[in-house]
Amino acid sequence: MNVFELPSELPDEEIFESLIPDQGVLIERIISTGQATPEGVWYNQDRDEWVVLLQGTATIMWHDGRKQDLLAGDSIFFSANERHRVDKTSVNPPCIWLAVHGKLR
Repeated sequence: MNVFELPSELPDEEIFESLIPDQGVLIERIISTGQATPEGVWYNQDRDEWVVLLQGTATIMWHDGRKQDLLAGDSIFFSANERHRVDKTSVNPPCIWLAVHGKLR
């Protein structure tokens, strides 16, 4: 598999692809094409998450109002139950994320 290879037609919704079966740690590729977390919705995951943006640009927002713009190559770590959301993702190029979920600390 080439993580940069995209489907010939991208759907309107994000694509989540597990790269390694989840046996306590989930590694997945996410493809975003302009999607954002709906207003008022916050991710509040039971596991830590480390994510790297491989392609595109995105903005992450925390429940306390902080924001961080991400460029290709930037990574971020979310502790379990750290409320956050994706504020925006680029369309051209699409965002390609590599995410690792688990007990990482």
